[in-house]
Amino acid sequence: MSTSPSGGGTQSVSRAALLLKLVARTGDGIRVSELAERAELTRPTTHRLLAALRREGLVDRDEQTGLWVPGPELYLMGTAAAARYDVADLARDIVRSLAGVTEESAFFSVRQGDETVCLVREDGSFPIRSFVLSEGVRFPLGVASAGLAILAFLPSAEVDAYFARHPELPEKWGRPHGEKRLRARLAETQEHGYSLNPGLIVEGSYGLGAAVFTRAGHPQWALSLTGVQFRFTPERVEKLGRILLSHAHQLTARIAASGRGTWR
Repeated sequence: MSTSPSGGGTQSVSRAALLLKLVARTGDGIRVSELAERAELTRPTTHRLLAALRREGLVDRDEQTGLWVPGPELYLMGTAAAARYDVADLARDIVRSLAGVTEESAFFSVRQGDETVCLVREDGSFPIRSFVLSEGVRFPLGVASAGLAILAFLPSAEVDAYFARHPELPEKWGRPHGEKRLRARLAETQEHGYSLNPGLIVEGSYGLGAAVFTRAGHPQWALSLTGVQFRFTPERVEKLGRILLSHAHQLTARIAASGRGTWR
């Protein structure tokens, strides 16, 4: 741990940012004890950082429940950022089209750090559905089909760094998510252009994913489909993959033309 002023300042910023993210993700509020546990901080340190964030209006505390919630300044910052980065509204009709054509549940997800977050869900007409994914649900990159598609098209150095940061994947998500087996699925994704998750999160629930790229060619989002196993025969997977890629290419072009979502 650095004891220099610059190192200590950087550490404080990183800790405060982590707390801010944790508070923002809960929405309904979170207790300080849970924040301290999740952030791996002491309660006094957590209290001190939360108080500083509260003074800036980034978080607030519900006096009746004692829960920490997002503050008004965070809303204003989010609104300003959405004008440039939020592309969910650009994706909605494409997700709806994807669900209509395939009859499966369709999704639009965004990469946030080492995770994907589902932003849009549209159910298809087929009556049997998978409920692994819905708005707000997060998965590590490489676990759900959306994150697998994104991870497959990241620069190799970023992929290597991701595996170095997350040796816990097979322990938390099962042996198929060990580095060797996951890298094999990444290679298959690169070959086909779309990812396949053959029931690795929930048995019998299959998923397909295709990356959506920024104007600079960086995979920042993904379209995906989920459904029950018997609907995902090899022949139909190939057909669904072509449809998925077509919609992903359409959305990539739309985002580029809009000038939004310009992370890179």
